[in-house]
Amino acid sequence: MFKAALAGLCLVAGGAGAAEFGDVSVLSQVPVPNGFPEGIVVKGNRFYVGGPATFGTSLNNKPSRVFEFDLGSGELTRTFLTQGEKVFGSEHANSCLAFDGAGRLYVLNNQIGTWRLDLQTEVQTGYSEPFPNLPTCALGLGKKPCSPTPLNLPSLPNDIVFDDEGNAYVSDSMQATIWRIPPGGGAPEVWFQDSRFASPYIGVNGLRLSPDRTKVFIGVTVDLLGRGSIYTLPLVAQPQKEDLQVFHRYLAGGPDGFAFGKSGKLYVTLALPGSSGISVLEPDGTESARLKNPLLSPFRPYDSPANVAFDGQGNLLVTNHAFATGILLPGQFQVLKVFVDDTESPLAQPLVP
Repeated sequence: MFKAALAGLCLVAGGAGAAEFGDVSVLSQVPVPNGFPEGIVVKGNRFYVGGPATFGTSLNNKPSRVFEFDLGSGELTRTFLTQGEKVFGSEHANSCLAFDGAGRLYVLNNQIGTWRLDLQTEVQTGYSEPFPNLPTCALGLGKKPCSPTPLNLPSLPNDIVFDDEGNAYVSDSMQATIWRIPPGGGAPEVWFQDSRFASPYIGVNGLRLSPDRTKVFIGVTVDLLGRGSIYTLPLVAQPQKEDLQVFHRYLAGGPDGFAFGKSGKLYVTLALPGSSGISVLEPDGTESARLKNPLLSPFRPYDSPANVAFDGQGNLLVTNHAFATGILLPGQFQVLKVFVDDTESPLAQPLVP
C-alpha cells in the first residue's frame, strides 16, 4: 500500500490496524492498447472506466473502449468496444460516463456524440448527436452560436452529469462551452459559455450538481492566465454570465474531475504533473486536505488523476490518466483506491426515454 503525502488536516479512522485517511493502493490496471483512462462510475458490485481520452488516435485503428471491473477484486470482467467510430484517419476517444435510473450507461465520445449501453443485453445505441465544432467568436463572423475562445478549436466533450429532469450537461474543454442534451437525447444545445472557460489546452472540465441540486459545480483545468478553478452556476434554464461564481482557485494543480461526498466535501483530482493528487474542499470552498505524492516520487501513486467515484466502503476510486508518462510506462494506467472515510452524495439518475 502506498503512503501518500498529506498536506493540511489528517483524519484517521479509529481502531488498531484501521485504514488511515489518504491510504492508497492500486485496485486495477487499465488494459492497453488504449489506456489513458478518464471517466469512472460505480454500479452495484462493478465499476466502469472509459478511454482512451487522448489525442493521436487517428492512426491506431482501434476502437475506444469501456472496461468493466469487479468492485471487490479489481479484476477485468468485460470490455465493450465502441460501435460506429471511424477508427482510421479520425481522432476518436471516450471520456466520461454516467448512469440513468434504469441502469443504462452513457458514454461521451468526441466523434459520435453520446452513446448508451444496456449492460444486460450489451446493445449500444446513439443518444445524442455529435457535439458541433463552433467557429471562434474572435473571427467576428456574426455566426451564432460561436465559441468564446481566441482560437478556432474542435469540440472536446469531457464530463457529463444528469439533473433530476433528465437533462444531461456536458463540458466542452476546447470550446469554453457547457452543452445541454434534452431528456431522450438528440441535438446538444448550448447551455452556458464564458471566456473564463477558455484555455491554451484543457479548459472547462469536471461537472457535478451540488448535493441540494441547486447549483452546477464546474472545473476549469487551466485558463488563459494559467490558473485552475472551481466555479458554480445556478441550475436554471438560462444562467447569466454574472451568475458564474468562484468556489475555489488553484494557482497550481489543474483540477480535472471531482465528486461530492455525503459529508458535503468535494474531492477534486489535480491532474498536472508535479502537483498531481487529490484536493479536499469544504462546503465553504476552503481546502482542508491535499493528498499528494511523496517528494521523491513524482508519478506514484498519483499520475495525473482524472476522475473519481465512491465505492461505498469509504474509498475513492481514482483513474490515473498518466497523460505524460503512459506511452513509455503503460503500467501507470491504473485505478487507485484511496481511503477518505466518506461515501457518495447520490448523483441524479433520472428515468429518461
